[in-house]
Amino acid sequence: MVPQDPREALDARMMADVFDDYVSAPMQRIVADALRSQDEHDPRGVADAHAVLDRSYDWLNARLKGNEWAACGQFTIADCAAAPALFYADWVHPITERRAALAAYRARLLSRPSVARVVDEARPYRRFFPLGAPDRD
Repeated sequence: MVPQDPREALDARMMADVFDDYVSAPMQRIVADALRSQDEHDPRGVADAHAVLDRSYDWLNARLKGNEWAACGQFTIADCAAAPALFYADWVHPITERRAALAAYRARLLSRPSVARVVDEARPYRRFFPLGAPDRD
């Protein structure tokens, strides 16, 4: 999952970190806030997390234009990090049509057999998602 070429390995690991730190982390902040009691909500933190997702989506959309996968022209560790991050992030902060490259990339990830299987096998547990699971994917 990590390319042998050192430059490609660096790119793949960097992109994995981008998905972990700038997509997954803010998404998790929004979800965690939904799990708190009413008097413990953090509206400013949630707003900041949505802002980070907006900036991240814009950056990723530009970077992914014309690319099938996140790094190195092949499925790598970056795409493994991207799949769950974008799956849930789109639920809490939708990827709109103005970010067509990112939306298409997410669709490619979800159609990959290994990812599709995980998504399908987890369907019975969607009701536990605290913000409600959309009727798609």
